[in-house]
Amino acid sequence: MNEQAESSPSSSSPIGRIAAITVTIVAIVGVAWLLVELAGFLMLVFASLVLAAIFDAMTRRVCKITRMKRGLGLGLSVTLILAVFAGVFTLFGTQLAGEFDTIRQSIPPAIQQVQDFLRQIGLGGTLDNLLQDGSNDISGYLAQAGSYVLTAGNGLANFVLVFVGAIFIASDPAVYRRGLLLLIPQKAEASVARALDDASRGLGGWMTGQAVSSLVVAAFTWLGLFLLGVPASGGLGLIAGLLDVIPMIGPIISGIPAVLLAFTVSPATALWTVGLFLLVQQIQGNFLQPMIQKHAVDVPPAVLLFAVVAAGLLFGFIGVLLAAPLTVVVYVLIQRIYVSTLLGKEIKVAGQD
Repeated sequence: MNEQAESSPSSSSPIGRIAAITVTIVAIVGVAWLLVELAGFLMLVFASLVLAAIFDAMTRRVCKITRMKRGLGLGLSVTLILAVFAGVFTLFGTQLAGEFDTIRQSIPPAIQQVQDFLRQIGLGGTLDNLLQDGSNDISGYLAQAGSYVLTAGNGLANFVLVFVGAIFIASDPAVYRRGLLLLIPQKAEASVARALDDASRGLGGWMTGQAVSSLVVAAFTWLGLFLLGVPASGGLGLIAGLLDVIPMIGPIISGIPAVLLAFTVSPATALWTVGLFLLVQQIQGNFLQPMIQKHAVDVPPAVLLFAVVAAGLLFGFIGVLLAAPLTVVVYVLIQRIYVSTLLGKEIKVAGQD
């Protein structure tokens, strides 16, 4: 009897370990599947967090200046943002709409002019086919981007969801922070709290620097194209400023329609347009990007590039748009939780010299 009692734990122990391993694997696979299925929803949540960080920064600044309570400060901040966008669309909406229509109508003739120019200089064979394939690829990518937006849900409904969610989060971010920390084991709570603080500073710094960078890129691009006589310079400048949010790839995409429209003026204008975009990129890379990294976190350029590609493959068009802030947050969390806490190595804290 004693031998049977002693042998039963040892015989059941391997079965228990196998069961525990099986349950763990099933749980991991289930969580991974759930994350994949909810990828679009999770990106909308992250978009709300990014917008909430903007609201929070503005609210703190308004409350500091006016000494009003946070609720009133948040309401004033949101009202100011809506008023700025409404004013811009009221003053320049018709003009920008006309310029975007000009861009849409001018792209096909511009491609034809490029093809004619290549034939004239004796490069109409391979390069002509390459240009045609490239134009088809651009059209396909634009159509695919549109499908990404549509498959993410109704655009207006998603925007309202993100906007309202950001207001709720920004109204009292400490509540959501405390709720998240309650789910963390007590031993790791201090490290996770510091990681959240680092991520908040890094994201806030990135947004401040990126806003300045986008405005400067848009202004320089518009002014340069205007002086070169390129049609729809205002719309092209706005596109360049908006796409500046996408690291590495955005400036290339914004330069394609500008060069094509410049060909409708002359090949020399197109060449000067290429030089203009190279100059703007030098300004952005040597002056604006270091400013962003100083206030946020120094993410290596190759990491940003591959992050954009990975985010596009995983989350679609909205992933590409949010690739930079998502990379900043993940990079900061890895530094604080893994490099600093688990490995015990020194790190450079985001947003601090």
